[in-house]
Formats: sequence, structure tokens, C-alpha cells
Amino acid sequence: MTWLPRRTPTPSGRRPGSRPRAAALAAVALAALVPALASCGIRGTSVPVDAGAAPSRVSCKVPAGSVAPAQPDSSPVTLYLVCSSTLAPVERTVTYPKQRPADRLQVARALLDELQEQPGPVEEEAGFSTAVPEDLEVSGPRAGDPQEALRLSVRPEDLPSFALAQLACTFGESGVLGRTHAAVLGGPGDGDPQRYACSAEVRTHPESVPGTAWGSPAPGN
Repeated sequence: MTWLPRRTPTPSGRRPGSRPRAAALAAVALAALVPALASCGIRGTSVPVDAGAAPSRVSCKVPAGSVAPAQPDSSPVTLYLVCSSTLAPVERTVTYPKQRPADRLQVARALLDELQEQPGPVEEEAGFSTAVPEDLEVSGPRAGDPQEALRLSVRPEDLPSFALAQLACTFGESGVLGRTHAAVLGGPGDGDPQRYACSAEVRTHPESVPGTAWGSPAPGN
């Protein structure tokens, strides 16, 4: 009788060499997967990536009933403030000087004061802010300027695009200023005032309309 060496059983009934073969197959599959991920634009990383919290949404709308009712010596006005990289209207009440009717310069100064005012708690919660500089001033037209022109203490084209858009839309919406949906603005120098229209593009993308390319010659210049 011929004696053969006894074969030692492997765990779980696996045959010798099955584990190295499985590992080799897994390596081949992984090598095939890497180019596929690369073609999808997915970059591998050896550390976890923290994408941060999900962006919060703001309403860009002040709740009804939160605007103070107009008093006998005040008037409702519409301001355009910055919200979520766009301009959105906000209703407020302002008190004009006792002279009636208030002249254009008085109204423009009252509106500018409101634009320079930081939004209150309700407006801030809704996502509103303002880009109008606190030291900006406005004066009336000079000799030779169109009657509706307003002169700023800074050249319009030197203002932040959001601030210039706020001024154009707020002044352009004012009934006392003619509600022309535009503002004729000049600076402290000798340059002619330009007309800045409050278009849908300006309200939606105020950052993409720099003053030098936006203004157009005002009628009467």
C-alpha cells in the first residue's frame, strides 16, 4: 500500500491559494475603477472633505405688517436694498422737511439717508443689506445740467456697482422725483451727468453693470 501525504483542510472549506487569487481580482477591479472615476471628474482624496454647512436661504421680503404705518408728517417710500446678490424693494416711511411740497433735493437727501441706514432687525433677518457709503452726499444740479440731475460727492462710476444700482433704482422709483425708473447723476467734477436706468438686468445682476459702461447721456446735456 502506498501512503500519500494527508492534505490539511483550509478554513471555511477554501482551497489553498483562493485568498491570494481573490485579492488579485479585487486589485484588478480597483485599477479599472480609477480611470472611470477620473473620467467623471472625481478626484481621489486621502482625507475626508468637509464641504461646510448647506447655504442658508433668505426670503428677501419683509413680512407684511412689519412696516410702520405712515404718520401725518411722513410718507411711504420704496428703497432698493441688496439681498442675495440682487436688488429687492423694501417699503419704509420717511419724514420730509415741513416745507410742502418737498423739493427734489430734499427728497433725494431723505432717500439717501435711508439707503445709508443699516437695515433693522426684521430687514436683516430677511437678508437685506446696503452698499451705499455713509459719507456720500447729494446736491442739486449745476448751471447747464438737466433739471432732474443730482450731483453726488463721489463720481458715480467710482461708487461700488451695488451702491450705484441702489441709488438709480431708489431715486427712479420715487414719485416726487418723477418715477422715471432712472436717475440722472453726476459727480463733483465738471463731467456731464449721466442717465442710469433701473432695468431688470440692473436689479438682477447689479455687480455686472459698472458705472463707466452703464451710464448714457442725459437728455439736455
